[in-house]
Amino acid sequence: MLEIGTANTEIRTVLPRHTAARLGSGTLEVLATPMMIAWMEECCLNCVQPGLAEGQTTVGTAVNVTHEAPTPVNGEVRVACVLRAVDGRRLTFAVEASDSSGIIGRGSHERFIVDARRFQEKCDAKAAQR
Repeated sequence: MLEIGTANTEIRTVLPRHTAARLGSGTLEVLATPMMIAWMEECCLNCVQPGLAEGQTTVGTAVNVTHEAPTPVNGEVRVACVLRAVDGRRLTFAVEASDSSGIIGRGSHERFIVDARRFQEKCDAKAAQR
């Protein structure tokens, strides 16, 4: 059973492969926005996965975040989430990322609970149609 208020925090270190220059989302050697978002999604996934039935997982369906400040290579990023709403299979989270200087990003993220095997089979069927 998933409970509103369930929270998770994870710590990540910015490596050269996480930069905007490396990911192609910019030209600077700073934490890339797509990487920050991926870390937020992973934090939310890890927050609720233990509370799901066997064979279930969640997939990301919406992200609405700001990226407010840069973090340099080797900087440590604290990513946190709180489950704010459960509406059937739809889960809504508040997400936040910070470094030693303060908040670097924040917003909301939505995930849906799915049957992992059926979801993968549906995707595989699309690939077979090509």
